Amino acid sequence: MAGGSADAAAALLACDTLWGVGLGVEGLHEYAARLGSDVNFALIGGTALGTGRGENVCAALTSGRYEWVVVQADGGLSTPAVFRELDRIREGQQVPAPESSAEMLAALRAGESAAVAARLDNDLEEAAFSLRPELRSVRDAGLMLGALGGLVSGSGPTIAFLASDANSANDLAAALVNSGAATRVHTARGPVSGATVVECEDRP
Repeated sequence: MAGGSADAAAALLACDTLWGVGLGVEGLHEYAARLGSDVNFALIGGTALGTGRGENVCAALTSGRYEWVVVQADGGLSTPAVFRELDRIREGQQVPAPESSAEMLAALRAGESAAVAARLDNDLEEAAFSLRPELRSVRDAGLMLGALGGLVSGSGPTIAFLASDANSANDLAAALVNSGAATRVHTARGPVSGATVVECEDRP
């Protein structure tokens, strides 16, 4: 889930700090965009709206905390292969230009987990399901076991479920494992900050 992008954002901020360049997070965005589409978001964190290929990010006004259950699938899924499969699925179709969802932004402002879950969407999901049909089974199992919503994260193969609260997230994680639907399951809470310099005491 953008682990390389998060590492890249941390490395950029670390170099800026260690070398005393003084660009700060805002000044690093140009360099982040050259490294990858997700790096800019990893610099600012929180909840953000991305445009372009994802490198143009601006913070979104949100409230509340969101409890997630994250399922790691066995094996990987090639991002280029997923995009090729999406092109195959969409061949001959008129695809509208992407636009931000006013309903999703309103739900985020209100901090309503159920409303956010109802608007979760990922254009790459069907392509990921096509290449790895078992992912659909995991998604469906999570929804049946009580998740408010669930979707493939990015190009997959990780699947993220939104729960109503921390207890529900823990219950869902346990149910996914106990049912045999998943083995590598984690809980997470968001939003969280982006790359940050942490002060620590000198060690002998």
